Amino acid sequence: MRIAQPKPFFFEHGKRAVLLLHGFTGTSADVRMLGRFLEKYNYTSLAPHYRGHGVPPEELIETTPDQWWEDVLSAYNQLKDAGYEEIAVAGLSLGGVFSLKLAAEFPLKGVVTMCAPMTMKTTEIMYQGVLKYARDYKKFAGESDVQIEQEMADLQTKSMPGLSDLRAMVEGVRQEVNQIYTPLLVIQARHDEIIDPNSAQIIYDEAESTDKEIQWYEESGHVITLGPEKQQLHENVLQFLESLDWQE
Repeated sequence: MRIAQPKPFFFEHGKRAVLLLHGFTGTSADVRMLGRFLEKYNYTSLAPHYRGHGVPPEELIETTPDQWWEDVLSAYNQLKDAGYEEIAVAGLSLGGVFSLKLAAEFPLKGVVTMCAPMTMKTTEIMYQGVLKYARDYKKFAGESDVQIEQEMADLQTKSMPGLSDLRAMVEGVRQEVNQIYTPLLVIQARHDEIIDPNSAQIIYDEAESTDKEIQWYEESGHVITLGPEKQQLHENVLQFLESLDWQE
C-alpha cells in the first residue's frame, strides 16, 4: 500500500506569522503539530519543504544547501506577499540554522532554534544518515523488501556532493550569530543523538540579542517537536511568541 507523503502547509489564522522550518531529511510533518497548536492561539504558520525533501531520496542527493536556502527565502517572501509584515521564525535542526541565517540578514520579530547544530559531522557520517532516511522513506512508501534492497545497494554506490557545502554553510552561519539582535529562544534536547548539544550554548552565548533564553529538555531526543516533551515545547514557544512586541 502506498502511503501519502507529507505536504507543505500554510495555516492562515491571524496577523502574527511564524515561519516553521524542518531539518535535513525532514519534512513539514516534523513541525505540523506545532503549527496546529499555534493556530489555536491566532498565529498564522507556513512550513515549506526544501527541494529534495518529502520526495524520493534519489532526488535529495542531487540537491544543494543553496537550493534549500532559496526555498527558505521563497517561503519568507510568500508570507510577505500574503500581507504579513511581522514574521517570527522557528526551526528544527537545519531549520534552526536557517532561522539564524534569516535573523542575521532580514528583519524578524523573533527567532526560535530547536536542536540546531553549529558543527557538522564528516560527510561520510552524514551520508549514513541519508541512507537511513532513504530506507525509511522506501518502507513508508510501501516498496517491497526486494525493491528496497536493490535501490539501497544502488544508493550505497553514490554520494551527495552537497554535504560538503552543508558543512561550509553551517560554519558560515556560526560566524553570523554575533550579528543577531532579534529576540531569541534557544531550545535543546539533552539526549540529542544527532548533533552536539553544546551547539545550543554557542548560539546563546554568541548572539547579541538582549532578549534571549536557553531551555533544556531533559527527556527529549533530536526531533524534539515529536518527542515526549512536545506539549511543553508548544507551550514554551507560545510563551516566547506572546512576549514579543507585535504591533497589531
